[in-house]
Amino acid sequence: MITSVITAAFAVAYLAVTVWLCRGIRLDARALSLGGVVCALTLVLATIRIPLPTGSNITCGSWIPLMLLALIYDYRLSMLTGWVCGILAMVLIPGWQAVHWAQVFVQQLVCFSCLGYAGVFGAEKRRRAVCGMALAVAIRCAGHVLSGVIFYSQNAWDGWGAWGYSLAFNSSRLIEGVLSILIVSVLPLGVLRRTMVKQGGTV
Repeated sequence: MITSVITAAFAVAYLAVTVWLCRGIRLDARALSLGGVVCALTLVLATIRIPLPTGSNITCGSWIPLMLLALIYDYRLSMLTGWVCGILAMVLIPGWQAVHWAQVFVQQLVCFSCLGYAGVFGAEKRRRAVCGMALAVAIRCAGHVLSGVIFYSQNAWDGWGAWGYSLAFNSSRLIEGVLSILIVSVLPLGVLRRTMVKQGGTV
């Protein structure tokens, strides 16, 4: 019961804050085109998986496109694109199908769109970008863990319990998140952002 309350509060709070942050965004042709390309790239990379001993897996850099969109263009567009990715993932990616209608709100609408939080602190200084990406990874890991506790507890290994199983199984999310942060951190974000601005990429 307590876990369900925590999960519901997490989902409601996340969605409310994200909707508030997305206010005022303009979806012009350029934004829609960028969002479409990033969404397609994210879903394609999410289908390429590296299995881990826990039974989970890490994808081939599927977190990076949405993080980059947030850091070099607009984090609000990244959040909206993430929502689209979350819905399409249930149809296009094996293993992302929801087992319960509430999972759509706890996991599907969180675990892609939260990558937009990578840009909430800005990208002018690298440490701000790293802090934003760390926040995005923390939110995504929380979404996966809570979803595992609520919706996949029946898969728990003997003696592990729902929380132990979910934390161990979803440890791959933390690994993938850290790897994504490291990869994005070495990219010339300032140059990429200035290039976008010169090409009319402001929103």
